Amino acid sequence: MLDPALLPRAMSDAIRKLNPVTLLRNPVIFVTEVVSILVTVLAIHAALGSETWGFQAGIALWLWFTVLFATFAESVAEGRGRARAESLRKARSDAQAKVLSRADDRSTWELRNATELRVGDHVLIEPGDIVPSDGEVVGGIASVNEAAVTGESAPVIRESGGDRSAVTGGTTVVSDWIVVKITAAPGSTFIDRMIALVEGASRQKTPNEIALDILLAGMTIIFLIAVASVVGLASWNGTPPSVPVLAALLVTLIPTTIGGLLSAIGIAGMDRLVRFNVMATSGRAVEAAGDVDVLLLDKTGTITLGNRQAAGFYPILGVAERDLAEAAVLSSLADETPEGRSILAFARDRHGITPPPIPANANVVPFTAQTRISGLDLPSGQYRKGAADSLIRSTGQEAPAALRDAVDRIARQGGTPLAVAKDGRLLGAIELKDVVKPGIRERFVQLRSMGIRTVMVTGDNRLTAAAIATEAGVDDFIAEATPQDKLQYIRDAQAEGRLVAMAGDGTNDAPALAQADVGVAMQTGTQAAREAGNMVDLDSDPTKLIEVVEIGKQLLITRGALTTFSIANDVAKYFAILPAIFVLQYPQLQALNVMRLASPESAILAAVIFNALIIVALVPLALRGVRYTPSGAAALLRRNLLIYGLGGIVAPFIGIKLIDLVLQLLGIA
Repeated sequence: MLDPALLPRAMSDAIRKLNPVTLLRNPVIFVTEVVSILVTVLAIHAALGSETWGFQAGIALWLWFTVLFATFAESVAEGRGRARAESLRKARSDAQAKVLSRADDRSTWELRNATELRVGDHVLIEPGDIVPSDGEVVGGIASVNEAAVTGESAPVIRESGGDRSAVTGGTTVVSDWIVVKITAAPGSTFIDRMIALVEGASRQKTPNEIALDILLAGMTIIFLIAVASVVGLASWNGTPPSVPVLAALLVTLIPTTIGGLLSAIGIAGMDRLVRFNVMATSGRAVEAAGDVDVLLLDKTGTITLGNRQAAGFYPILGVAERDLAEAAVLSSLADETPEGRSILAFARDRHGITPPPIPANANVVPFTAQTRISGLDLPSGQYRKGAADSLIRSTGQEAPAALRDAVDRIARQGGTPLAVAKDGRLLGAIELKDVVKPGIRERFVQLRSMGIRTVMVTGDNRLTAAAIATEAGVDDFIAEATPQDKLQYIRDAQAEGRLVAMAGDGTNDAPALAQADVGVAMQTGTQAAREAGNMVDLDSDPTKLIEVVEIGKQLLITRGALTTFSIANDVAKYFAILPAIFVLQYPQLQALNVMRLASPESAILAAVIFNALIIVALVPLALRGVRYTPSGAAALLRRNLLIYGLGGIVAPFIGIKLIDLVLQLLGIA
């Protein structure tokens, strides 16, 4: 959790953050630094005046450690995101761009540095070229390697129109060509924004953080007044406490623990998303994810496997089902997709057909976005399979009625039909059926226990949608969904006071993504979708929406747990410091010295030391986060109070007593 490689940089950053101007945004730690400066000045004055100064210097030293440990916690959290920023920075391109004078003329272009591109420029990108900036494909189709951004080495198809038209600067065209219209000015590309976010440069405080800051500032003011009243009380008895003692009392009573860790908790929450390959445009989005109570989930790829499985062979009249199965197998031999592998498995299970090895003289016909057909040319014939309408057109024949009936029946049942042909003769159809993901029903039960309502969104008809919804165990579904349906559902839920999360990738998803409290756009989606959402999933896995909600809840639970601990551990400090201050005036207060601390000086110094050390001790927990287990709000509250409330009371008693014993052994008490 505390990577040794990060510590030197974190320590130097922590020292730089001691600047009072920087600390002004953290009122608790700012007050602690002001008190540290005051006690340091008094200790130096005492030393120069030949007065006893060791006790004052000890308090001043540990007050400075309190401030330093707080800035160190924030610096370590920022350092964990810096590594990801460096990998993104490497993806930024200073390549030369082929700027076209006319978007429809690829023959005339001029080389220009990527940093000189402007919004609206059209650039030609060919195999081996790096995409110079973010943009929209307006011409051509190409395979693009996006590993520099997503970490996934498998190329993806980018083409004009539709939901696969957005390209990201720093990615590489592998094959074919595309013409891209630049949509981002230099310095404001997707990668630039992500670098700023993961480094914390543009991190703004979230509403919850601001509210907690106000609460902590209020508590600090209250304790300032309380400490000032102590002066009057003690002065009335003729023996006012020294300024260093009052400073120690103030710093140990104000909530320095959560004040020192609050920023680190927020940064670490965003960092956990980054490590999950999800980029949040703000900490507010992460917090909102923790409060979400309605999840809109696309059926395909989220609730169902997405990699459709073969479920049936439908031959036309005059063709045996086994003959269709054999042709389907031969057309799928070179198909490495999950769908292609499932056809081979289904034919083997249903007809005992063992896929033969691909002959050396075979000609593989790969699937392309234009043809939507794949297959194999063998000495025994030319075998093809593909989208029904595309394959029918390629044969130049009128589709037999039996084939059209089969294609329509498969489609009505929510499946995907593929046609199969041999030597240009149509043989029948294959049914591909999506399968509900194993374990997804149990996940929805967990979400329901957390008070989250799950809604499946699908373009299927109501009968198919209802069947899948029942099998998956979702609470509701939207069948034959249009973009307007999604948007209206979100608005209706928000009108009831609910927070809604959804994932999307298309331009038609943009209004709903913008309306949702948490909108997770897919990296492979359109520019409009990525700009509308407040999170971007670099892996383009809509299933992550569930994990994003859990990470948000973990952030809120961690902040709540450590706030509870911070307030609770003040109790032990009352028993340590108050008897030490007033024991001479009021000997009866010795009864409060339940820890049997060695002396008033030892009690005060032990409390100050514990106050500093507890911050650095809790840094790993702040970065890792409190473990989240799906349960109701009441159960979470009980666990929070039991572990962090009771633990916050007990731990300081033990810690302060142990420090007191060490001080005695060192002869400092």
